[in-house]
Amino acid sequence: MPPRVRALAWALGIGWAVAGIAWLAAEEAQKTKHVEVPTIAPRAEDVGTIEGIVKAYYEVITGPPGRPREWSRDRTLYISDLRFVAMEVDKSGSPQARIMSHQQFVDAENAEMVQEGFDEREIHRVTQRFGNIAHVFSTYETRRTPGGPLIGRGINSIELFWDGKRWWIASAIWDEERPGKTIPKEYLP
Repeated sequence: MPPRVRALAWALGIGWAVAGIAWLAAEEAQKTKHVEVPTIAPRAEDVGTIEGIVKAYYEVITGPPGRPREWSRDRTLYISDLRFVAMEVDKSGSPQARIMSHQQFVDAENAEMVQEGFDEREIHRVTQRFGNIAHVFSTYETRRTPGGPLIGRGINSIELFWDGKRWWIASAIWDEERPGKTIPKEYLP
């Protein structure tokens, strides 16, 4: 092949590769479309007690298909630099931590929650408190719709503190039940 034709073929190959990478990036961007979350004032009933903040923690993400989630209300529950940690296992069974800010979580999960519905409900709680700090182990069940087929269970580990005026969630870590890792009976109703 003449050098000029070879150079053209190489350039076209690079062009197709760049186009392919751009297409994949666009596909990924659509999966995690940015969701605007306006700042609002917290509801007193959401942040005045541990009971209220945990109740709100579940209410804001739960809803039928087509209903927008209450992300602004959700954001009022957390400190500004909160980190969510979703524990998962890879195909080899090794633990993987998916660490996200509130915005990263919203961008990653909003589309599926709104499109397919998401119903997560607390079924048991163990709360430990000392002074102005608290830890909640909140066992949950997940469905697409209320009363629908169970799609998962797990435990939310929620760290909170009282600042003298309200409760704040400082972090939330969760892990789901899976084969070989069932929820211990002390965390079930």
